[in-house]
Amino acid sequence: MFAATKFRSSWWAILAALVAGAALRLWFIHAYPEVLGDPLVYGSIAKNWMLHGVYGTSLSGSLRPTLIRLPGYPLFLMLCFKLFGMEHYHAVMFAQTGIDLGTCLLIAAFTRRIWNAKAGWWALWLSVLCPFTANYAAVPLTETLELFSIALALYALVRFLERPRWLWAIVEAAAWSYAALLRPDGALIAVALCPAMVWYGRKRWGTSRMVKFAVAAGVLSVLPFVPWTIRNYRTFGVFQPLAPRTATDPGELTNPGFERWAKTVCADLTCTWEIYWNADSDEINIQNLPSRAFDSPAQYRQTQHLLDDYNQTTTLTPALDARFAALAAARVHDHPARYYLELPVLRLADMWLRPRTALLWIELRWWQFQAHEGETIFAWSYAGVNLLYLIFAAWGLKKWPPLSAAMLAFVLMRCALLLTIAAPEPRYTLECFPIIFALAAVAVSGEKSKTSSSFSINDDDRLHRIGMA
Repeated sequence: MFAATKFRSSWWAILAALVAGAALRLWFIHAYPEVLGDPLVYGSIAKNWMLHGVYGTSLSGSLRPTLIRLPGYPLFLMLCFKLFGMEHYHAVMFAQTGIDLGTCLLIAAFTRRIWNAKAGWWALWLSVLCPFTANYAAVPLTETLELFSIALALYALVRFLERPRWLWAIVEAAAWSYAALLRPDGALIAVALCPAMVWYGRKRWGTSRMVKFAVAAGVLSVLPFVPWTIRNYRTFGVFQPLAPRTATDPGELTNPGFERWAKTVCADLTCTWEIYWNADSDEINIQNLPSRAFDSPAQYRQTQHLLDDYNQTTTLTPALDARFAALAAARVHDHPARYYLELPVLRLADMWLRPRTALLWIELRWWQFQAHEGETIFAWSYAGVNLLYLIFAAWGLKKWPPLSAAMLAFVLMRCALLLTIAAPEPRYTLECFPIIFALAAVAVSGEKSKTSSSFSINDDDRLHRIGMA
């Protein structure tokens, strides 16, 4: 009788968390839906693929094949368009709400298995009520499905290590593959977790057996990219198994000079928005450049003259791009430490610590208190909530729960990748949040469970025991 009552109360508690999470996501869909920019690119690809059998865009007026986006998210949009109506983006948002709640359940189940039941409950509530991830349910972008794939990969790994079976190896491979089909950097979860299958399982289940599973999972995860690679070669004559870093189709200008100059200037989302994204589309106002954009009065005049010439047509011609390249080369030569170390670290810090208000229609320069007091206060509060998540996650990592090395490897590899980009956006760190939620839950959940049946895994020469829920 007591067990039955406890079971029913647990399900009611789970339902309450899911209802709260659904309410938050539905509020974002009502208040801050966003179907501009990249969502329309994905939608155009899905629509043309579905109606014309052409994987391409028609936003410019004519239908042309493309490889600038991987097929994972267009496939999802095609399914939604088929079920709910062509370009019915609100239905897409509602579907993403359900998927995101599933992500929260996977994170909770994963955390329960590596620590204890209390940690599982904390992980559930921390994830369902997190506004930063919930906000992306209201945007037709890859983030929601990427988070689901990462959470599924973590959960499949722990289930596989409990008892190696082909079912969980295949689920693991599917999660890795779809994460990479959504975004090229999604492949990092495979890079982190494929070796983890061998490292954590070798002592109990044997190295050779674990290698067999890991190799098979790796091969399976790569198979969906074979037809994509063949298609790109036949259509464009290039070897492109993922998507180009420049997000351009073969033959299109890539503007490497402007890109390098931007990397000598930009360190935050404001600069990305006002400078980087305006390239080849809108004017660039020299007044919006930070003071670090000029190393001398002469360089200020040089930059002003260059931007004046660009603003006449707002088009980056090869000649203008070469002038940006020359300006960038001089700046890098004079301040190499700033270019190779200081600015990349500042960009990474901005992506982790900036208030995650990009989708909330908050003023871009939110820190200008006298211009918009309420929005400044809200932005600082949002930044504080984000910082609390990170502090508690660091505290949880200090306890070094099972699988910490694999989780940390993924976060560090992602940070290393983000150090190389020119245009920082806080959403690029969201993929780490399933791990942030799990570690933060560990931090506030006492000691690891010792009463449940368990198995042993080795983690950097430490012996841990993972409780089976």
